[in-house]
Amino acid sequence: MAMEDEDNNTAVVATNTQTGIKKGGDVGDNGACIDRQPDTVIHQAGLNETAVRGSRSGPGAHAATGIRVLKQRNMKRNGSRGCMTRKTRFGSRERDWLKGDTQRGCVCLYVGTVDPQPPVSGPQASSTPQTDLQLVLCSTSTTVEELCAQRDGQGLYVQLHGDLVRRLDPSERPLQMVYDYLAAMGYADPGRVQQEAANSDLSCLIRFYSERPVNADQQERTLLKGVFSVRKGKSQLHKWAERQVILCGTCLIVASVKDSLTGKMHILPLVGGKVEEVKRRQHCLMFSSAGSQAQTYFVNFDTLADYQRWHRQASKVVSQTVSLVDLSCYSLEAVPEYLFYSQDITHLNLRHNFMSLQGPGGLLNLPRFSQLKSLNLSHNRLGVFPECVCEIFTLTELNLSCNSLHTVPVQIGNLQSLQTLSLDGNHLSSVPEELGGLSQLNSLGLSFNNFSHIPAVLERLSAVDKLAMAGNRMESLELCTLARMSHLKNIDLRLNGLHWVKSKNLEAVSQVTQLDLRDNRLDSLDLSSVCNLETLHCQRNQLGTLTLSGFTLRMLHASSNRLTTVNIYPVPNQLTHMDLSQNLLEYLPDWVCDCRKIEMLDVTHNLLSELPSRLLNSLSLRKLLAGNNRLQRVPDLLDHIPLEALDLQHNKLAELPESLFYKALNLKYLNVSANALESIPPSSPSEESLSTVQELYLTRNNLNENCGALLVGHQNLRVLHIAYNQLLSFPASKLSKLEMLEELNLSGNKLKTIPSTVSSCKRLHTLIAHSNHITVFPEILNLPEIKLVDLSCNELTEILLPDSLPATLQELDLTGNSSLMLEHKTLNLFSHITTLKLDQKSTTTAGDSLSASTPWNHGYSEMSGQRNKLCVSVLAVDRFGDSVEACYGIFDGDRNEEVPRLLQCTMGDVLCEELQHSSIDSVYMCNTFLTSHRKLGMAGQKLGASALLCYIHHEPSDPGGYFSLTVANVGTCQAVLCRDGRPVPLSKVYSLENCTEEMERVKLSKAIITEDNKVSGVTCCSRLLGCSYLSPSVLPKPWVHTEPLCSRDEFLILGNRALFERVSYQEAVCTVQAVRDPRAAAKKLCSLAQSYGCKDNIEAVVVALHIGEDSCTCEPPVSTTEPRGPPPTPVPVTVTPGPSDQATLSSSSGIVSEFNSEASASEVGSEAGSTASDEHPSSGHASRPERRCSLHPATTLCGIMVPVSAVAGTHPGLFQRQPSCATFSSNQSDNGLDSDDEAPLEGVISNGSKLEVEVDIHCCAFQLRSGAPESPKDMDFEKRGSDYPNGKMRRQNSVVVSATNGCLLAVCGREIADLKKSPSTSSLFGKKLSNGSVVAPEDSHNLIEVALEAPKKKSGYFTAPAQQDPEDQLIVPPSLEQEVREQLRGQSPLVSGPSLPSIPPSLKDPVWDHPHPPAFASKLIPGPGPVPILQQEVYDTAL
Repeated sequence: MAMEDEDNNTAVVATNTQTGIKKGGDVGDNGACIDRQPDTVIHQAGLNETAVRGSRSGPGAHAATGIRVLKQRNMKRNGSRGCMTRKTRFGSRERDWLKGDTQRGCVCLYVGTVDPQPPVSGPQASSTPQTDLQLVLCSTSTTVEELCAQRDGQGLYVQLHGDLVRRLDPSERPLQMVYDYLAAMGYADPGRVQQEAANSDLSCLIRFYSERPVNADQQERTLLKGVFSVRKGKSQLHKWAERQVILCGTCLIVASVKDSLTGKMHILPLVGGKVEEVKRRQHCLMFSSAGSQAQTYFVNFDTLADYQRWHRQASKVVSQTVSLVDLSCYSLEAVPEYLFYSQDITHLNLRHNFMSLQGPGGLLNLPRFSQLKSLNLSHNRLGVFPECVCEIFTLTELNLSCNSLHTVPVQIGNLQSLQTLSLDGNHLSSVPEELGGLSQLNSLGLSFNNFSHIPAVLERLSAVDKLAMAGNRMESLELCTLARMSHLKNIDLRLNGLHWVKSKNLEAVSQVTQLDLRDNRLDSLDLSSVCNLETLHCQRNQLGTLTLSGFTLRMLHASSNRLTTVNIYPVPNQLTHMDLSQNLLEYLPDWVCDCRKIEMLDVTHNLLSELPSRLLNSLSLRKLLAGNNRLQRVPDLLDHIPLEALDLQHNKLAELPESLFYKALNLKYLNVSANALESIPPSSPSEESLSTVQELYLTRNNLNENCGALLVGHQNLRVLHIAYNQLLSFPASKLSKLEMLEELNLSGNKLKTIPSTVSSCKRLHTLIAHSNHITVFPEILNLPEIKLVDLSCNELTEILLPDSLPATLQELDLTGNSSLMLEHKTLNLFSHITTLKLDQKSTTTAGDSLSASTPWNHGYSEMSGQRNKLCVSVLAVDRFGDSVEACYGIFDGDRNEEVPRLLQCTMGDVLCEELQHSSIDSVYMCNTFLTSHRKLGMAGQKLGASALLCYIHHEPSDPGGYFSLTVANVGTCQAVLCRDGRPVPLSKVYSLENCTEEMERVKLSKAIITEDNKVSGVTCCSRLLGCSYLSPSVLPKPWVHTEPLCSRDEFLILGNRALFERVSYQEAVCTVQAVRDPRAAAKKLCSLAQSYGCKDNIEAVVVALHIGEDSCTCEPPVSTTEPRGPPPTPVPVTVTPGPSDQATLSSSSGIVSEFNSEASASEVGSEAGSTASDEHPSSGHASRPERRCSLHPATTLCGIMVPVSAVAGTHPGLFQRQPSCATFSSNQSDNGLDSDDEAPLEGVISNGSKLEVEVDIHCCAFQLRSGAPESPKDMDFEKRGSDYPNGKMRRQNSVVVSATNGCLLAVCGREIADLKKSPSTSSLFGKKLSNGSVVAPEDSHNLIEVALEAPKKKSGYFTAPAQQDPEDQLIVPPSLEQEVREQLRGQSPLVSGPSLPSIPPSLKDPVWDHPHPPAFASKLIPGPGPVPILQQEVYDTAL
């Protein structure tokens, strides 16, 4: 209640919610009104006044729609870099306003307080305006005019994605704009739209201002103005005088009268001139114009800031070679009036503004520029063609792209000097005949309009040599039309939906040399009449046949079609480059071998069974790509050839030509991975080798250790991939001779050691040797350039280290070495490594066994490739939610690493929150993506990422039935399910090349798609999380698909674009089937993709599924009559942070904890895990619960499986997972992490290392009904919970809630203290780093000692009672045990928890047998007496 009262105090409620009656208020046309009471004062920046509450009444208001202004208390903000937290905004009255009518809502109105003009002199105003916030409660029918009339405002402004600021028209409706924006994003439910519209985080996407916000930096680049001391000329005869000085455009303007612009103005053109510092006077600059009649002015500034500002801007102007003024992206409605003094301007760029026609600086005044040659008005939302520009007769270049133009006026014919006209991205379907009179026009852009045919006026434009009409609506093309336009040489008809290209007669089209027909719907193409064609692009059609003229053909791009043959006549002797990949070619045409100048041939992904000998022996061919075919042999080389690159991967080759390396002396790149090679040819027939091979890929063959001797001759070898072969060893003497080696991949062999001679490879920077049998750490840490070492999944036992490690070492992976023991000294040496991956030392607990019962486990792998940074992230939770569920996700940021990290940290929490609001898969998954998109905040405005999320769960209609898998994705991340050994794709690739409907949607949004198929040249994806500035072309709404799982489902593979571009679905499935360990399988997938030629970031997640009745591990309850021993003595539980804590790292799979990127802060902070907290062993026997399987789960309580028959009552215990309350708001940093994350921690590695721990927290909860009696155990809960410092009592749905460091964990009071001590949860209480990682205490290795920053009480840190109180111990004689049990059942039917033990400790089960007994075994000894009824307490602990 205190928080709610505070919320109410922060807002002035100006309207009675029920009646809408106001006192002294004004009424709009639709009844909208606003309070104008004298005590309703708008808060200025810096004030923190208490608002006045109360309801006021008066005549003149309507109840249907209304406006209420709520003043927001000033909050600490980081400029506009964050969003304000929501809880300080709404009170009960505001919530009442939103109830019952989804057409009501809230508009957050930001009030700027900076001067719109810079000061005349003195320091410039701050570039970050201080803003206050008003909440305006209104309806969707409330207009801007009504809002402004009621608040005496001049206008409202809207800002999208933190970008440009636009003045709203009086008739626009702000709340409806927000609703429309959210609907376009993907929200469908009106109630959810209303809720999201009221969320303050939305201001990062759409924000309203009551005044135009002013950016001082932008203002500085537009206009500088002030009164300074000025002297004209270099002669001492002139005196200094105070004058008004203006720097605008290309000129320096000096007024002849102080503080007045009415007198004579002295104009000094600066382009090509000079600006120099005057050393004899402080803060003085000399401005000189160019030319023999140069003039000079000296200006003495008052402050250093003014001096630097003017010097910086003037230096840019004088350095220009042309009189160019760039005012793009300034949110301008008019150009500065002073700009018209710069009559020498020839180029004016006004792109991305909101220019209006009227006003002193409007478009109507642009003809005043007498020398203007180039004018750019693109992206100005003009709506109509500005006819005034047709009066600028000097124009040679005009750009009006993306202005929603529907027609072009006939006055365009006045621009007789026009040479370039860009009208792309509009709604034009025709152009006037007057356009044909522009005799000098040589470039006309009509792309992405609505033309259904080529305009006939082009026949008269004889100077135009390129027809740019991509992205229109042409369905057919008559070649005779092109024949009549004899001046057109370059034709661009991409993305038109062309169905056919025909010629009604045999008339030759001789002038066309370049033709682009990509991404159409052609099934056949005959261009034999285009006799002078030099370059043809026809990729991604449906071509079955292709016929061309070969007289002048130089380049042919015809990939991704259905070609079975290509007919070219005559032989194209000028052909140098040909791409026929991803077709259906079974043989190469004979004319290919006759091409005399062919240099590059790509025939990958076809059905070729052989390569012609004449082709391989060509004297011109330099690059041959023939991978993914059916080749069984490669023809012998007859003579020396100039071949430099040869790719033969994924064929059926058993051997290579013997003379390959000494006949192809220029060969630098050879990839023969995924074949059946048992040996490789020698590098030379003699001992002396002339080989120039630098990159050699031999992965996935049948090579043995004998091939090592054959590699010696390749002295220039830099990259060697020989993974997944049959190597038992690598000859030491041979390896030492590869001195130029930089990257070595030996993974997936049977190596037991890597020769010590690897230390001779001084240039080696990458060594990958996972999945072998290596026992001794190789001598590589003395190499001066070593960066990455991957020795995971081996048999290492110890590591012998030098005294110091190379500073270049950035990543070390030692996971999967179960016998490896690292000493404290070793770990200290590793502390500087950016990414360190180590095994978790397993601890067997009840929670671990529970995790082992989940019907899935996972492994993952990430590789940076040739990138300097890793831009991918993984989210993996084997135990998610309040039952047997799992959540997996991958995020690919392409070129940025920030957005994937943020999604990794938040998306699991968001999913958990959405699951509480809806049980419909398409709804909660879609809302998870949309909410995550919003929570990206500032980072998501310009950056984005592909994302894929998989959620394994029971169907809500059948909680006890089989599992379902719900997959949602945006971008190019993909999921594949293996069912009966066959791949089942579950995701949809949202790229323009793969999705026709998305391509059409983007075209309708009038976005420009560049030739590399990227939206606005930025991304090939049509749906992403982030990149909101590309909206509505790029949306965050995901594809959602739910697949029921069955016993035939073996595993699930998640991968990013880089993985599946190189590894097909079928190969990925076969690869994982051959590897039993999911982690090793994921690593193999990434290694294969690298060996197949991928240079990008790669990530893969493999989830092994064990679903079906065969996996049932249930056992029937076992009764016993054995007498019980004495009650065990309770062990004191104390928590003392420091080296004494015996904590180890844990993972969701119970195998590994990786200091890398899989475990996010959200996993550690709030996701239900599979490892319960450690308990100290008891001296007596403990009851063992009945073993249950995941398909038939037993009732669970606080991590302990409880026999169903032994549970008193029907309410099941829960593994409760509460959502995290951490959001990216104003009290956090840019990337959504706590602002104090950057502070160094004592005892923590603070050198930039990324130490991330995969930890799944075993969260437990009780849901007690009111009035229900509690078990004796709850008394102990209460006592232990009372020891928490700063405990605050609150009740939240009768769930025990512990708010820990931004996360809500549903834990029982008994285990909170033990969670701190548990190795599985120790990282929860560690320090969260700025990259989303969590530094966890690792006491077994003494690697990290983190001082827990918990508030202290007088009694110290989280102390627990040393022993139980006597009343907590219930002693029951064996003879009365059954009677007491029956009485307890009758008295406390609703208690959720384990009842009397009924299983003897002597009956041990291998699955559930633990060295530590269950947590509550010692508390369950029955005794006589009634069960006391206690009030359940809820603690909010500040950890």
